[in-house]
Amino acid sequence: MPALIPIMGARVISFYPMATASQRSLIMTARNLAFLALALWLGTIAVAGWLFVVGRTVPASDGRSAILLTPAERDVVLGEMRAMLASVQGIASAIADGEGERAANAASAVGTGATHAVPATLMAKLPLEFKQLGLGVHSNFDTIAVAARQGEEADLLLSRLADQLSQCVACHALYRIDPEP
Repeated sequence: MPALIPIMGARVISFYPMATASQRSLIMTARNLAFLALALWLGTIAVAGWLFVVGRTVPASDGRSAILLTPAERDVVLGEMRAMLASVQGIASAIADGEGERAANAASAVGTGATHAVPATLMAKLPLEFKQLGLGVHSNFDTIAVAARQGEEADLLLSRLADQLSQCVACHALYRIDPEP
């Protein structure tokens, strides 16, 4: 019985002139399956990349982009936003009372460490710009926490907080969260 012929494409047949028709057919079938698998893999990567950038959005009636989420995913995003708003209130209150450590704790609560709880399936549905704005907001909370712990003056901390809020306003001007159809 002839040795198994390696799968290297159509040219391999010429190296094995004794190959039977069924062996040649097997080589061609295997080669076609390999190309099909490669094409499917590349297609999957392309779709995943496209979804990573575009997310799951549709134009909204108010001119913003509507991000389409399940009720549970929407709850996660809105819960995170409420936590950020509570932290903003905590930071402002702590700054008013001259308590830098309390301001730092409030900011740290929604810093970049808070992003690890977001499911990957949810992140895949968010458009790239939304992710960039969101991660920037979390990172800026970390910066506010460090500045507050280092005893930065109240007016500078309030300026950082105002800049932070302008990112929130920008994001809310661009996006809204709608339920998936």
